[in-house]
Amino acid sequence: MERPNTVAGLVAKKAELEKVRDALEADLRAVVADLDHLDAAIRLFGQTQARGRYMRQYRARKGSVRRFILTALREATGPITSRDLTERWCAERGLKTDDATWAILRNRLGASLTALKNQGLALGAGTMPDGYKGWIAA
Repeated sequence: MERPNTVAGLVAKKAELEKVRDALEADLRAVVADLDHLDAAIRLFGQTQARGRYMRQYRARKGSVRRFILTALREATGPITSRDLTERWCAERGLKTDDATWAILRNRLGASLTALKNQGLALGAGTMPDGYKGWIAA
């Protein structure tokens, strides 16, 4: 027995929930960016010493980069590069970066990937066509 109204209703409901999910994800990204800005302001006003020469912009909470990378590796359907991860990190956190900051973030993510490799949680997958090293979950 065919039930076209039921299927059409389910498809419509799915589309409606996908719109809600997309709106919530956008709101979440905005909240994360706002929290990052507040953390930076707190650090700025709470700091008693002069800003150190090597203090980096866009500091992440301890363990957040590792969690981000492991999640991305698990969700990836193929090898993923530090460049891919950096683009995704900036997009999810709503960061507008210049070339120097982008390179710092890419290096930070690359160093985290190497640390995960040393811990046996990530595996190198060779050089990708864009020249970056590919990584997969162990």
